[in-house]
Amino acid sequence: MTPKKILITGGAGFVGSHLCERLLKEGNEVYCLDNFFTGQKQNIVHLLNNPYFELIRHDVTAPYFIEADEIYNLACPASPIHYQHNPIKTVKTSVMGAINMLGLAKRINAKILQASTSEVYGDPLIHPQPESYWGHVNPIGERSCYDEGKRCAETLFIDYHKQNNVKIKIIRIFNTYGPRMHPDDGRVVSNFIVQALKNQDITIYGEGQQTRSFQYIDDLVEGMIKMMASPEEFIGPVNMGNPNEFTILELAEKVIKLTGSKSKLIFKPLPSDDPMMRQPDISKAKKELNWEPNIQLDEGLLKTIEYFKSII
Repeated sequence: MTPKKILITGGAGFVGSHLCERLLKEGNEVYCLDNFFTGQKQNIVHLLNNPYFELIRHDVTAPYFIEADEIYNLACPASPIHYQHNPIKTVKTSVMGAINMLGLAKRINAKILQASTSEVYGDPLIHPQPESYWGHVNPIGERSCYDEGKRCAETLFIDYHKQNNVKIKIIRIFNTYGPRMHPDDGRVVSNFIVQALKNQDITIYGEGQQTRSFQYIDDLVEGMIKMMASPEEFIGPVNMGNPNEFTILELAEKVIKLTGSKSKLIFKPLPSDDPMMRQPDISKAKKELNWEPNIQLDEGLLKTIEYFKSII
């Protein structure tokens, strides 16, 4: 297999760093572009001595020029705490970032993958969510900077493909967890593990009956690489997530058991626009990419807990 030159925007983030690592292992040259708003240097510090790895500090809201065969566009804060911190910047990162990277892909004739999100479905009225579902999104809500930014990015990808023949791929990522998650990202898995390891009360919003489907990071990276390698005519969007559904209460109980924690559960009011159900229909990924997750929740949680033990 000929080594490729691959640009990963948001490459120092949780997902990006795992993707950098995997693509380097496969013998490629990897350019990791990040402005370090939520990405962390410690995520990729172990790659810096690799002569085929290059770190570029840059913000995707400004154009960037480089020669590459493939682009993975991951740049965007992805947890509510981070994307609500500066909502205008979040929209700009999704929209201007997509325009700049699609412009680059067009100029250098590269294939480009957009890391979209299950948030494009909003608080869904259909369960589980297939790619054909248009979503139920509040355009002026707390989460809209992220939801609508990502929806607009998908629009741009499709239009660059139709108008300029840019080779595109779109994936919609559902809840993903694993080592290198930011301990303060406010996401449910990292929150629960950090609280459990510190024997603090575990915070559950509502009655904990809202559901989520959790996919381990290695499964997602495998899916992304398969999507990038799929036939040119298959552009997506395609859901990537683990279809096994758990209530938030079940997750909390699992984390307490696996950490041996003395934490108690406390209940707080639900935040606004928080989706009640989240479960991917992955039949398209199975059929087109021969992909489905292998790592189930208990196994993935144990690996993630080990990581958090090492940093807390």
